[in-house]
Formats: sequence, C-alpha cells, structure tokens
Amino acid sequence: MVRLRGAGCRFGPREALRDVDLTIHAGERVAVLGASGAGKSTLLALLNGSLEPTTGSVEVFGEDPALLSVPRRRRLQRRIGSVSQDLALIEQVRVLHNVNAGRLGRWSTTRALASLVWPHSLDVVVDALDRVDLGWALHERTERLSGGERQRVAIARLLVQAPELVVADEPVSSLDPVRAAEILGLLRTSPAVRTVVVALHQPALAQKHCARVLGLREGRLVLDLPAAEVSDAALNDLYALV
Repeated sequence: MVRLRGAGCRFGPREALRDVDLTIHAGERVAVLGASGAGKSTLLALLNGSLEPTTGSVEVFGEDPALLSVPRRRRLQRRIGSVSQDLALIEQVRVLHNVNAGRLGRWSTTRALASLVWPHSLDVVVDALDRVDLGWALHERTERLSGGERQRVAIARLLVQAPELVVADEPVSSLDPVRAAEILGLLRTSPAVRTVVVALHQPALAQKHCARVLGLREGRLVLDLPAAEVSDAALNDLYALV
C-alpha cells in the first residue's frame, strides 16, 4: 500500500527525515513513536501525499504522488483519511457538516453545496457520532466543543469517509486515557477503516492497539518491530536525551 525508498525531507538547513526505507501493507495497524521533533509528522505527511520528499521516493497505492497531475493526485488523496494535529475542522459550522465533509470526495459540487442547506445522509452521520459518543452534538456549532470533543468529530469524519488508508497524527492527544483507548480501539476494529498509521506519544497505547511499531529518532527510522517485541529498553533508547 505504501513504500518509501531512501525518503528524506529537508526544510532549509534542517533535515527532518533521513533515508527512510519502509513498506506498509494493506490491513496493517502501525504506530509511529518518537520524541517531539523526531520526524513523525513529516513521515505522515509523506504517507498522505501532502508533502513531497526532498530525496528518495514515495509510492502510495503504487503511484508516486509527486508525478501525478492535480486531478489524479486528488483522486488518490480521496482514498486516504487524515487527522492532522490541527484537525482541519471548520469551527463556525455545525458538527454534522464537519462529519459530512468526509463524503465530499464522492459528491458533486452541486450536491455538496445543497447539503449545507439540506444535509444528506444524516443517518450515516448520526451513526458515526454515536460511535464516538457524540450523538448529542449533531447540531452543535463545532467551535463550542472542547478540544477532546473536536478530536472525536475528526474521527467521526474518518468513519464516514471509510478510507482505504488512515494517517492520523496524534489523534488522541486531548483525550483522557479511557477515551483515548476507546478511540484507538474503534480505529483498530472498525470495518470502515482498513489500514491505519498513527503517530502517538503513548507507547502503551501503541503496543495495545497496533500490531507494528515504528520508532523515529532525529529523523531516522531506528525501530520497526511487531508490537509484542518492543522492549522497555528499546523504548528508553528511543526517547533518551542526546
């Protein structure tokens, strides 16, 4: 599903990612760990096609996004569901419209605009919100929700989109431990979500809800193991101060 060969990213003098070789297969649940600044967000941006590598290559669904025309790249990105740290929600509209945004890639412009007045497929939206325990917020303005509630709106949007690949950057950072475990369990078991790559700061959650763990340190991929084989010593080394 995803293949990186010698992929690297540089922002001015800073090398955010260096010489990463990585293959992710359909159906995998993969956690990405590492200290702040290790390159997790940069790696995920390569996977969802929003960033091009400075060196090496990236293939998603067998295609290099950097070589695609704008329409073909958009079609490819419709197959990918993303949760970024800023959530990319429209704060001023009602929750139902943010959740329905997961379906925009399948709708014509006319239908998408009409849905702002007469929302389509409300049963699908309600089901997704119920699954993240936000059914009560259907008609709430998104800006009135807490940070954790907005994160759950972004997860509901993913469930509605039903993407082939989910790339999630810290999707549970504002949630309490119980709610975080519930959301990750939902991503792990939902038939609407096929393949997941999720950046986390909680190794225990990563090992419980993902079958494979990647570790980044100073932009390099230094750990790639089944979750059950990740030792405390490996984690201590991953997060150790230089």
